[in-house]
Amino acid sequence: MAKFRYRMQSILNIKYQFETQAKMEVGRAQMRLGEEEDKLQKLIDRKNAYLEEGRQMRKKALNVNDLRDNRNAMLIMDEMIMAQRLEVARAEEALEEARAKLTEIMQERKMHEKLKEKALLQFLEEEKAAEAKVVDELTSYTYGQRGKESENGG
Repeated sequence: MAKFRYRMQSILNIKYQFETQAKMEVGRAQMRLGEEEDKLQKLIDRKNAYLEEGRQMRKKALNVNDLRDNRNAMLIMDEMIMAQRLEVARAEEALEEARAKLTEIMQERKMHEKLKEKALLQFLEEEKAAEAKVVDELTSYTYGQRGKESENGG
């Protein structure tokens, strides 16, 4: 029996490699998003600490410079938090792009796998037909030989 060889196997192999790379890219994008979210949480925690510090200062004797410094620190933290939220949004967008790319690559790979499956089925049908033809030829030959023997030996 002949061995099945898919003529576009190299393309399918490349699709597998692309899919692996895309999965790694999604992983990197998820890690980046996690890091950016952690940074944002730290900034929010830091701002909350400044808020608490300001409350404590107001309970004690009022020091205008300390209160002003605290207020400025909170304003700066608000700006940093806004900037970090933009970074988180960018990281989320990059993650979604990586996921979309992975989905597309997976669809292409699945399409090639289906083509390979169809080619294998066609190959098996052709092999089955060829085998049936050989069996028919052998049967015809055997029947023909028996006919000759009965004519000669008869």
